[in-house]
Amino acid sequence: MREILFMEPVFKTMIWGGNKLMTDFGYEIPSENTGECWAISAHKNGDCIVKNGTYGGKHLSELWQQHRELFGNLKGETFPLLIKIIDAKADLSIQVHPDDQYAKEKEQGSLGKTECWYILNCEEDAKIVIGHNAKDKVDLRNMIADKRWQELIRVRSINKGDFFQINPGTVHAIKEGTMILETQQSSDVTYRLYDYDRLDHGKPRELHIDKSIDVINCPHTDISVSGKTTHSEACEIEELISCDFYTVSKISLHGEQEFHQESKFLNVSVIEGSGEIDGTLIKKGDHFILPAGYGNYHMKGDLQLIASHV
Repeated sequence: MREILFMEPVFKTMIWGGNKLMTDFGYEIPSENTGECWAISAHKNGDCIVKNGTYGGKHLSELWQQHRELFGNLKGETFPLLIKIIDAKADLSIQVHPDDQYAKEKEQGSLGKTECWYILNCEEDAKIVIGHNAKDKVDLRNMIADKRWQELIRVRSINKGDFFQINPGTVHAIKEGTMILETQQSSDVTYRLYDYDRLDHGKPRELHIDKSIDVINCPHTDISVSGKTTHSEACEIEELISCDFYTVSKISLHGEQEFHQESKFLNVSVIEGSGEIDGTLIKKGDHFILPAGYGNYHMKGDLQLIASHV
């Protein structure tokens, strides 16, 4: 198949969201508290529509069910990945995600949620939460019961261009003033551990303390990420992570380059700049899928992209 599948994003209003998906990316957003752009998704809670070509107007989930050849005849009931842009105007809740086994048992057969973050932009002195300081489950339960949140969580400074892998069982939170591109398993299961006692429409948001304690890894172990980088005269490709669920790379193009797409389908998000792919104009904020077996393709321009495949 020689057609590129351009996606129509789905937007989510969140208590912690802002307006940078409009000001930074030019999207038409539903509110001044738009927290998430589901950019490439076939999840039932945000199923993207193809904008162009033979499959224009169809949901990505339809293509997964009816045209599996586009995805290399990959096995599985659900499209495996979900690509988001997140605008955190305020802190997200302190949270954790389950793995596949726990989610299948406790969340109606859902996938678990392994995810990774590329920091698109952040305010000076911005921070995130990754990890905790409890030595075991007893210590964890006691610290939660005593509301010793500052003692429990690990906060670290971040800069634009940083990258983090968040495995299931990792306590984490995106904090205010941060925009990220998230590549994750296609799952919407989040267990909130703490939400700063804030109110949403006059009521506290639901917490999931018991499930959180069930799945949190104790003690916490940091994950190091360092992939290989390949260079050509016009292009640098940095592999950010390769794990059981996805491989994610950053592509920086300054000029023209030939590429080749083989058996795997490729999710691509333009995070900076503008240019062309096989004569089609692309710009910051575009998201598309190169179907499996697309073959050779030509890109030119001044572009930064995040690409992922299973």
